[in-house]
Amino acid sequence: MSAFGTVALMLTGCLARGWGGGGMLGDGNGGIAGMTGYGINAAGPGQMGMGYSDPQFIWMMIPHHEGAIAMADLALNRAKRTEIKELAKSIKASQTRENAQMRTWYQQWYGKAVPSWGPGTGWGWQGGMGVGTGGGMDMGMRGGTNLSVLSAAPDFDRAFIEQMIPHHQMGVMMASMAQTNSQHPQLRAMQQAMVKAQSREIEQMSQWYRSWYGTP
Repeated sequence: MSAFGTVALMLTGCLARGWGGGGMLGDGNGGIAGMTGYGINAAGPGQMGMGYSDPQFIWMMIPHHEGAIAMADLALNRAKRTEIKELAKSIKASQTRENAQMRTWYQQWYGKAVPSWGPGTGWGWQGGMGVGTGGGMDMGMRGGTNLSVLSAAPDFDRAFIEQMIPHHQMGVMMASMAQTNSQHPQLRAMQQAMVKAQSREIEQMSQWYRSWYGTP
């Protein structure tokens, strides 16, 4: 199995089990209750299993976007191919814009700022997979991202694609599932746009990888 396929299968397993096996339900006021479990397969009022409430999605997607932005920043400095630099520029611009919009919506809808992940969740994008108490959650949400490895990669362009594809795959899965429960049309439209844009970028990166390095 290819490296991309292995990571995608691993991420699917994370989603099916729920990270840490616990419940992560919205508290009804834009907060995140039961945060220590990080599970997403527990159904609450108005929810279906394997889905997110709107505050959950925003809380989880913003740091996921931050990981992609950090990778894009590295690419803008280290990538050799113009195609990678242009993709990185686009990813940084779109996901920075989406993060700002999600933060604004969260404040408007729930009357407070997006809760931080807090200490001990291992959300330092410069570290390796599974750092901190988040464990499997951290690995899954990073989508295989390891900035230390990426920054030191001898062939940066290849390493960037190998990390960004599974990272995007995770984002597509998150946004696809979230549409099931989304209560806000604006957010649902953004989720649909995320799926479309990141799926297109996955296909583009896959084509580059086959052309430059052979079948992954």
